[in-house]
Amino acid sequence: MYWKRTIMVFSAAVLSGCSVQPEKADLPQVETVTALPFYDQPDFTPIWNPVEVDTLHRVAPFCFTNQFNQPVSDSTVENKIYLVNFFFTACSSICPKMMRNMEKVQNHFAAQNDVIFISHTVMPWMDSVSVLKTYAENFSVIEKKWHFVTGTKSDLYHLARTSYFVEEEPGYTKDSTEFLHTEHFVLVDKNRHLRGLYNGTVELEMERVIDDIELLLQE
Repeated sequence: MYWKRTIMVFSAAVLSGCSVQPEKADLPQVETVTALPFYDQPDFTPIWNPVEVDTLHRVAPFCFTNQFNQPVSDSTVENKIYLVNFFFTACSSICPKMMRNMEKVQNHFAAQNDVIFISHTVMPWMDSVSVLKTYAENFSVIEKKWHFVTGTKSDLYHLARTSYFVEEEPGYTKDSTEFLHTEHFVLVDKNRHLRGLYNGTVELEMERVIDDIELLLQE
């Protein structure tokens, strides 16, 4: 069971504040969202019902190392729905909120093998495998489900900006030395297509994340 997102459409008569009793046609119309759009560009303009899905943007191949010193690559996410974010262990502002919210979504899908989570450090020169392992112990991490990964700065930043489009400005306009700090969560489907963007610091947004993952599981 999960929440259904709805779009409420009010007629002019309802919004006008008139004292006349609304007709049946004047009542709010509810449209249930039963599918998710695709996202092909950094501005996250939704694409509904694309004719040629295979031509849309996909996350590029990658290979990083997780908190258990195990490789995490595009093979790891093959035929998986996954949620990603970017953080660093010394962050005391938005990162703890993001990780607690990610933890809630992970726990909701604890028994669902088709859903995994990847948190990428943006300070790989500080966040070694051992540091990530210690940091991950602050959360109820399920091994092989939630990966805290590190790698080279260039690989992490390039993937974040050109594959996940996590920054508000197009990633390819940024110099590779510019620090990456974003509160965005990105939802990726089983074919590595982008399907959702969320504010990872907002607890209420996690309801929408859960809702959207449930929709992807039905595709």
